Amino acid sequence: MSDEHPHTESAEGYKDRRFHGGAPEHLDDDELQRRAAAERAEAGVTAYDPDDVPPATDDPVPYDPDADELEQDIRGTAARQEAEGENARVDRDHPYPPTRYAE
Repeated sequence: MSDEHPHTESAEGYKDRRFHGGAPEHLDDDELQRRAAAERAEAGVTAYDPDDVPPATDDPVPYDPDADELEQDIRGTAARQEAEGENARVDRDHPYPPTRYAE
């Protein structure tokens, strides 16, 4: 008799044919979880089966704020508004932000 255990689609784990064919003592929880996820995806309960999705292999793209046009536009607008007096720092002398209404 061979000691090799071929992989089967059953969740009962490896069967020892020397004993009766009743309920197994130990269920393979990983196999049950895999089959449940596949059935949920097949039934439409979840969008996809996580086991069918390959792992992400791409490295994150480095972000350089000095090369971002939107970031440069925001910085330029803020610098212009501060230089023209539209925006002022809130401090002890000026506890409230400036208003645009005529006083």
